[in-house]
Amino acid sequence: MDDVNETGVSEFILLGFSYLGVYQGALFWAVLFIYLITLLGNSLIITLTLLDPALRTPMYFFLRHLSVIEILYTTTIVPRMLIDLLSSHPAMSPASCFTQMYFFALFGIAECCLLTVMAYDRYAAICQPLHYAMLMKWQVCVGMVGASYLMGITTGTTHSIFIFTLPFPGTNIVHHFLCDILPVLRLAHGDTFWGEVGNLAVTLLFIMTPFALILFSYVRILITILGVASAQGRQKVFSTCSSHLMVVTLFFGTTTLTYMKPGSSATQDTDQIISLFYTVVTPMLNPFIYTLRNKEVIGALRRKVTKHL
Repeated sequence: MDDVNETGVSEFILLGFSYLGVYQGALFWAVLFIYLITLLGNSLIITLTLLDPALRTPMYFFLRHLSVIEILYTTTIVPRMLIDLLSSHPAMSPASCFTQMYFFALFGIAECCLLTVMAYDRYAAICQPLHYAMLMKWQVCVGMVGASYLMGITTGTTHSIFIFTLPFPGTNIVHHFLCDILPVLRLAHGDTFWGEVGNLAVTLLFIMTPFALILFSYVRILITILGVASAQGRQKVFSTCSSHLMVVTLFFGTTTLTYMKPGSSATQDTDQIISLFYTVVTPMLNPFIYTLRNKEVIGALRRKVTKHL
């Protein structure tokens, strides 16, 4: 291409879902609808957990920050994706690509860490009820959330700077709808070994390890639940934890499929579809999972609606 020289590229072309042809218009409206629902649903959770005194507990403090991350996470990706779906030349400057990659990694890692923190909160509440107030003090909760963001900032900064210090003298065509780490890294020239090692390390550390910790927490919770004599008590605990477990399964399941399998050009279209689930669909489902299956959130919503009516 004319704008490619020996030292780098002036823009990246995101192929995205160009193979859909005229059906990109239908995808545009579907993604726009999902994005609006995501903003509305997560904003509602943020508002309820801030205003309702009954929801001022560690669990809802973490849920509020999860909703904040979901909004920022999808906003990093979806608006640009919508523009590209309508564009005949879906291009991004290196600076824009770097920015998107940075925030995508930041909020993605922060969400992995926060979901792990939420699992620990449920473990402490169910398996260590007498020590829960001490284990989940306000300072501890703030520290856990801060550590989640810090992990995201550190990882996003390290990966993004490393990748964009590599030369890009060849093709500038990205087989994705966003500037994800692996698709951009495949375009780089020179020694990309450490970039691939770093990506694998991040996947193991921030995807597989949190997933393993969450599963361990829920195994302990399940053992505790089975020891509860009351059927009503078991049902209440299952109701509290099943929502979080559904979110974890959706998010970690799709991300694991994307980052833990060997990459090839034959699977790039499949990777995009899988990525669409954890970047667009899952953030929309979270508010429904946490509200429709949570009596406390529904009660808070009813109180606010009744008060205003």
